[in-house]
Amino acid sequence: MSPMAQAQSQAQAQQAEIRRVSLGVEWLDIAMQGGVPRGNWLLVTGEPGTGKSILAIQSAGANVDAMPVVYVSTETRFKDVILQASQFNIDLSDAVSLADVLAGKVKDVKTNLVVIDLFGLAKEYRELLRSEEDNKARAKSPLDMDVVIASIERAYDVLGVSEEGRVTKDVLVIIDSLAPMWAHAPAMARLITYRLRQRLYRSNVTVIMTNQFAPTTGETFGFGAEHIADAIIHMWIEEPERKKEIERWLIIKKARLTNHYRKAMRYEIEPGRGLTLLEPSIDELRKSSSPALGGAP
Repeated sequence: MSPMAQAQSQAQAQQAEIRRVSLGVEWLDIAMQGGVPRGNWLLVTGEPGTGKSILAIQSAGANVDAMPVVYVSTETRFKDVILQASQFNIDLSDAVSLADVLAGKVKDVKTNLVVIDLFGLAKEYRELLRSEEDNKARAKSPLDMDVVIASIERAYDVLGVSEEGRVTKDVLVIIDSLAPMWAHAPAMARLITYRLRQRLYRSNVTVIMTNQFAPTTGETFGFGAEHIADAIIHMWIEEPERKKEIERWLIIKKARLTNHYRKAMRYEIEPGRGLTLLEPSIDELRKSSSPALGGAP
């Protein structure tokens, strides 16, 4: 075997050893060599209308049968998450609202999906902080970071994946979106996101987060989230005033452990299908994101 063939074979073997979590979008999984590496944190940025929430829902739908999923919704109510999923032929009807569990409305939980609707925690959120009276006094709303972290940890308990502070199974955590958590103080975004990663990081917990992007400034809302991300997917709408139509694009800006596709991809959002690739072709994605091509992951 030639040195080049040996290198290609070794690269393929290394990639095969990396366990990946699907994004629920076939062509995007191909562009990322199979999805997000297990334990990585993926940040999806984009302006309104690009489909960030739809991608989050597709990711939940693709994994809920294989692993427990915690879906944190900071902008959409529980019932609306389920309804939006149904519009893309994704059945999340078995999902349980954490607010309903805390209120005693659901006692026998038999599901792989807990939705944390922070709107729904308006009455119960202080109880999540348990006996930490100082935290209870400090937490001003369900969007407080202490409440968000405590909610996710309680969801672990509900799903039966927590034991003495350890997460005992592979878990997917989806946060849609990060921006409301620091809306009151955008300058604190970096500190807040570092705290989030410090508390939630586990090698068997994969995290997909969305965050708003402001076309006027060319930056994500609350600078800092990028620094905790192992991978970043950026989504945008190409100059609608000039083109006089909606033309959506995305690009994988970085992805650790992944020899990802390096060019922008044009897509559409279709009822019943979700994110649909327009260009390039699937074949081009397969060739360009092959472990045998490109530089270091």
